[in-house]
Amino acid sequence: MARGGGRHDKARDKRRGSAVVVAEVDGGTASLVSDPDRPHARSLLLDGAPQSHVDLADPTHLGFEYQRRLGHLVDLLAPPGRPAQVLHLGGGALTLARYVAATRPRSTQQVVEVDEKLTRLVREHLPLERGWRIRVRGGDAREGLGRLPEAWADLVIADVFSGARTPAHLTSVEFLHEVRRVLQPAGWYAANIADGAPLRHLRAQIATAGAVFAERCVLADPAVLRGRRFGNSVLLAADGELPVAELTRRTAGDAHPGRVEAGRALDAFTAGAGPVTDATATASPPPPEGTFG
Repeated sequence: MARGGGRHDKARDKRRGSAVVVAEVDGGTASLVSDPDRPHARSLLLDGAPQSHVDLADPTHLGFEYQRRLGHLVDLLAPPGRPAQVLHLGGGALTLARYVAATRPRSTQQVVEVDEKLTRLVREHLPLERGWRIRVRGGDAREGLGRLPEAWADLVIADVFSGARTPAHLTSVEFLHEVRRVLQPAGWYAANIADGAPLRHLRAQIATAGAVFAERCVLADPAVLRGRRFGNSVLLAADGELPVAELTRRTAGDAHPGRVEAGRALDAFTAGAGPVTDATATASPPPPEGTFG
């Protein structure tokens, strides 16, 4: 589940009033809060941290900037509308799974979400549309990944946070080799990575992806890449060529314009960082106090 959320409008949060639903789940206190600007939309917060935003009337609406960048990847994965097989490690409110189902009908999707109480809450109050081929499994993301057959997925999205941190065992070379096993030869791996200055975790994750995949790029707010604020970056990796130019155009055109780093610029950004292994892996850094409040 995502706990970074990307850039979030705190002032608008204050205008939302009380939560529609509050429930204790395995990951803490979950709140589903109405959005005054979109009558059919709800935000999911965990312990007060923005986690997901879902508009039941428009599943193509992506409220967080990092989710919009993941949406760009879905749009460019294959010709528009072509069904895809997508694995989501971390489910949250199933925002990206809904987006795939709406933009690529007949897609087959697997979601692995460790917090089964959260999944039940989301299913009850933010139900999926009938006919969407989305299967949600409870359990650890890496264990769920290991149960899938070789070359099953066109896209693997890793968006797993526990207590606002990505667990260590989902950051290593060994983990990415398992991702690569599950991907089709032309498949893509995308990860939501939360970090702040001095960006050691992000640089190490880029280096780790480079030890497994031939191509990489990073989509992020320039302020995050400069270490000026804690925030989310999207790491994309594959064995084949990535559509860097089109990703750059789309990311620059977002409401909060982002930047794409690739090639020599990304190598320079990552200089000095080495791949992470299971033996050396640590969880991603916690967000600074006050990040979400």
